[in-house]
This record gives sequence, C-alpha cells and structure tokens, in this order.
Amino acid sequence: MDAEQRKCKRATQKPVCYNPHRQLNPMYIRPIALTLLPLALIASLVLRLNSQRHSEAASPGETRSFPTNGVGTQLAATPPMGWNSWDSYGTTITEADFKSNAKWVAEHLKSFGWRYVIIDMEWFVTNPTPEGNSKTSQYSLDDHGRYTPAVLRFPSSANNAGFKSIADYVHSLGLKFGIHILRGIPKQAVEKNLPIEGSAYHAVDAADTSDTCPWNFDNYGVDAVKPAAQAYYDSIARLYASWDVDFIKVDCISSRPYKGDEIRMLSTALRKTGRPIALSLSPGAAPLEKVDEMRKYAQAWRISDDVWDLWHSTVDYPQGLGDQFPRIAKWAGLAQPGGWPDADMLPIGYLGPAPGWGKARQTRLTHEQQRTLLTLWSMFRSPLMIGGNLPSSDAWTTSLLTNADVIELDQHSKENRPVISTSSTVVWTAQSEPGDDKYVAIFNLDDHEQAVRYAWKDLGLQEAKYKARDLWEHRDHEAAGSISVSLPPHGCALYRLSH
Repeated sequence: MDAEQRKCKRATQKPVCYNPHRQLNPMYIRPIALTLLPLALIASLVLRLNSQRHSEAASPGETRSFPTNGVGTQLAATPPMGWNSWDSYGTTITEADFKSNAKWVAEHLKSFGWRYVIIDMEWFVTNPTPEGNSKTSQYSLDDHGRYTPAVLRFPSSANNAGFKSIADYVHSLGLKFGIHILRGIPKQAVEKNLPIEGSAYHAVDAADTSDTCPWNFDNYGVDAVKPAAQAYYDSIARLYASWDVDFIKVDCISSRPYKGDEIRMLSTALRKTGRPIALSLSPGAAPLEKVDEMRKYAQAWRISDDVWDLWHSTVDYPQGLGDQFPRIAKWAGLAQPGGWPDADMLPIGYLGPAPGWGKARQTRLTHEQQRTLLTLWSMFRSPLMIGGNLPSSDAWTTSLLTNADVIELDQHSKENRPVISTSSTVVWTAQSEPGDDKYVAIFNLDDHEQAVRYAWKDLGLQEAKYKARDLWEHRDHEAAGSISVSLPPHGCALYRLSH
C-alpha cells in the first residue's frame, strides 16, 4: 500500500528555541531575507500540496474513492491476470496448497504479468466437499456474523488472525491476494441474531430471509432498503481490508437474478475502507443492458456460467470452450480500462486433486484447443485466471502461460472485434496499443482440419501488404497481400501484422 492509500497522521514539530541574548548583525538581515523569501514561498507551496494530499486520504469513517474508469490510478487498468483455486481444489484448498501455488506464480509467471492469487469459495467451511454448496456444511464465524477462515485448513488464521498472515506472504512474493465470497449474510448469523460490527444493528435487521442463492445454502440475501444491510457489508469490507485483501470475487450476484443493489452496497463498502480492492462479479451471464452499472461499481463481471475443459456442452453447467464464441462476440468492444467482461477461468494443466467439477485429471482440452482458449480470451481482453494446479504444470502448460506476445495482446490492444463469423470459422482483429500494428486471429470451429485464405481487405485492413509474425509458432512471414493457413480441428492461428 503506497502513501496515497494510507491513512495520514499529522506530523508534529518541535518549536524552535529563541535566545533573546543573541543579536543578529543588521548588515546580514537583508541578504538573509532575500534568500529566505523564495524558500518560504516554496515551502508554502509544498505544505499546501501535502495538505491537499492528506485531505484526499481517507480518515476513519470517510469514503476514499478509487475510480473504476479513466486512466492513472484506477483499479484494473488492464485485465487482471492470476490464479484461482477452484478448478484444482474446489472448496478444499488449504494454506499449504495455496502457498505452493502462489510461490510457483512468483517464480515462473510474475515476470510475465501474472499477479493475483485467489482462494475460491467456502474457505470458511470446516467440512468441505470439492464441489461445495452442501446442506451439511459447518461454518467458521466470528462474534459479529462474519465468515472467518477454517483454522484446520488455514492454521495461520487462529486467534482471529484471519487471512492477514497469508496476505503478508503473498505480498512478500510481489503478488496480490484475493478471496471469493457469496453475496448476503450467513444464515447462521441470522439464526443467532449476532450483532453487526460497528453498528447498533443485528443480523436479523439486515437479512431478507425470503431471498436465497438458487444453488448455495450458506446465506440469506440482504434487504437493500434497510440501513442494517449496508452496515453488514461495511463490516465485512472492514474485515477484509484489515486482512490486506486486494481482490474480491463475489458470487451469486450478477445473474439468476442480477442483484444491482447488493453490487452497489458491496462496492460502496469496499470504497469506504480506503483500501483499493478490485471487485469481480460472478457468475454469468451478466446482463448486457447493465454494463454501465457494472462499470460503475465493479472491475470485472462474468459473461457466462462456468467454463470447463470440454468443447461443447448441452447443459447450462458446465459450459464448453466452443460455446463461448457467440457470447464473447456480444460483448465485443465493451471492455475498457477499469471494467472487463470476463470469459471465465482457464481450465488447463492438472485439474486436481479435488476440482470443483468432475474427477481429478489432466485437462481434456487438446493442445490446439488450449491455444484457442488463450487466443480467444486475449483477443477479447478477458481477465486471465489460471485454474490448473501450478506446481504440477508440464513444459507445454508453462510455455502456454509465458508467451509474452499473446499476453501483450490481452493487456495492451484496442479495437478488438470479430470481423468474420460463420458456423465453421471465426476471425477477430485488433490493433496494438501503443503503435499501429494489427492482430489477426483465425479460429477453426470444425471437428476436422480446414484450410482458409483471406486477403487483408477481406478482414477490413487497409494496407495492401503486411508482414506477419505467427505468435504461437514464433515464425515470421514475408510481406504479402493475404494469409493462407491450414488449421487443425478446433485450432487457431494468431498473427501480429506490421508494414
């Protein structure tokens, strides 16, 4: 946390002692005065700037605003990149598991821009099952009805320490720490009518007991018209800020149904803490018509239900990679600094020992499908959250995640859009930022090999000829007026074009 984000304390100065018996020679007074006058003006200006800076910092009870749009200091200026525990551990992640993955990120991925490490859902359940959402779950709560880490899984959380020690470890690696939460207030807190920290309210005053998550039994919703509801969200936000959390993924809030009031209340609570905490909304599909509201209150939002390691799905959960093409196309052009439509996690590498869906396994996506996944997500400028068990990564997975050219596309490009979309082929283009290079991604949606050829003008590109660099094969092509490529089933090609 830098000085802009810390609460300020006024410095005190000792008074300068004056000796009435010491006299200053008059001949020195004028030169000294001429010297000190500009220094005094400079000091006054510095003091004024510092005072302004102090007034911008949050003091207790005040709201510190961290813009979600614009440039400079906003949260998530580029799509967040990191690792999330769900695809490998479900709700069974332990402190040792988490630290080993965080260490791997720091040693192998941090230099490529991967920064966040996130503990996914039900870290407060003392008897977890991989898929979670069990009616028999037992919970760890504090005396104010707020979930706390299960001590047997996270030993450093003992004695009400929460996740502070783990966050300190993550920060010592140069990474950022995140957690998953569910909207609302714990049912157990309501049943016991526990007091809400920092207020005169109790849990019953905040809860809407007629509102529950369709697929999870842990919480009730909160009643947005009751002041106690905001007080509860304020209390958990203060708790997470005291743990030095940097990222919160909040679930059961952005679809089925969309909960705009709770998004606003949680965002407001996080801003009040004075700590810059990025907010990601889940699951999808988030409503397209709510994009302006989500941009105002969050930094990312899911555009679909969970995507797992299959090409096509006939059910709502899980979704397949191939199913994402039309969904992503609907959101094309709506990503912007501080607000990112999220195509979901990257189910690659070893998904085990206890994945949130299915049995432990190596990803079932082929190498070609994995390249398609990274290429489509990057062309779309989605957040990139790895799901695999990183210490078990093989050389292929590591090379996939450390392709600096592909990461550059995800982090720094503009005008990203589909220009051709058929039942068998999809083509996206984008422009580098900064610079005027172009990107072209060609996807084969067929189950068999396909040869394609496009003139640059077919893709809306202006120059008659471009030199093309294949970003996956690391191969350069001479300047030409078209591109020809043979693509394997569900494969892709990704090029950066220059004059």
